Amino acid sequence: MTSFAAARTTRSWRLNAICGALVAETEPLPEPKGREVLMRVSHCGVCHSDLHIREGIYNLGAGKTLDLTQRGINPPLTLGHEIFGTVEAVGPEVTEVKPGMRRLIHTWIGCGTCALCRSGDENLCAAPRFLGVQARGGFADHVLVSDARFLVDVGDLDPAVAATYACSGVTVHSAVKKILPHREGERVAVFGCGGLGQTALHLLKALGVGPVIAVDPAPEKRAIAEEIGAAASLDPNAPDAAKQLAAFGKGSLAAALDFVGSEQTSSLGINGVRKGGTYVVVGLFGGELRYPLPYLPMRAVTIRGSYVGSLNELKEFVALARKVNLPPVTIERRPMTAVNAALEDLAAGRVAGRVVLEAEAAG
Repeated sequence: MTSFAAARTTRSWRLNAICGALVAETEPLPEPKGREVLMRVSHCGVCHSDLHIREGIYNLGAGKTLDLTQRGINPPLTLGHEIFGTVEAVGPEVTEVKPGMRRLIHTWIGCGTCALCRSGDENLCAAPRFLGVQARGGFADHVLVSDARFLVDVGDLDPAVAATYACSGVTVHSAVKKILPHREGERVAVFGCGGLGQTALHLLKALGVGPVIAVDPAPEKRAIAEEIGAAASLDPNAPDAAKQLAAFGKGSLAAALDFVGSEQTSSLGINGVRKGGTYVVVGLFGGELRYPLPYLPMRAVTIRGSYVGSLNELKEFVALARKVNLPPVTIERRPMTAVNAALEDLAAGRVAGRVVLEAEAAG
């Protein structure tokens, strides 16, 4: 008898060399074992992290870089970590889902055995197996998920929007949680008004957090931010940007959420928050953080990073988005075969919201 895997093949768009174009490759279709689930991909978001992986380095500032091979990220690799699809086959130990069910995939999968993984924080695992980062991702016809527990039911949410929740949604939710609770009258800055920043603005509005100032060099993105509900907007390249931010804060800028993560935004954010304020850096644009150490205790500011989110946080965000009918960011739907053009447009800043790639027969 011909085996499941031998009988069929699947395509993926693979990064074979750093800075190269993704190449369509055909390989045997894997047969799920144990608690594994084979998913047919219908939608996969295109994220700035995909650009970093394609480029192979992070900018550490002062002429230094981090080679992604030091993080266990090596071509050939199929990118794509915002994945929504349909269950095609399940391993013999899976009882939670069956073929035909549509699910969002939590892609931030760890080793499963360390203390962080056992506590539910697999996104912080030191030996990760993130789909689309260390493991085969969603720029593909199929993806193999290691355990059915990483599949999330999103109900009647638009699958293209839900796909973005696997990274941008859970990332924003986890970052916003780090600046709560919010005191009435305190103000918040959001740096970067692309897909993540726009999601953050929607979420802050739904939670009643603010007033909020949106900081972005692109006038069209600042306009979108104000349409969402930002009380003010700011061009970080303005010569008096720090003074404008201080004027908005009025001594009550409690927090800054930085979805850019550059030297410029970190300087504005850290110096802009009030005493006891919190600066949360999410973006990976790169550079070096320089700040006088005596000011940390004198100002009692909190500087912390936020990296994607846990499975529980993804479930929390999906439930919250459904409960408050969270408005989606602008979604550009493109065919999976257009992945390289999508990456180029994102790199060039030609994407106002998010690009989501769809399979040829996406539902």
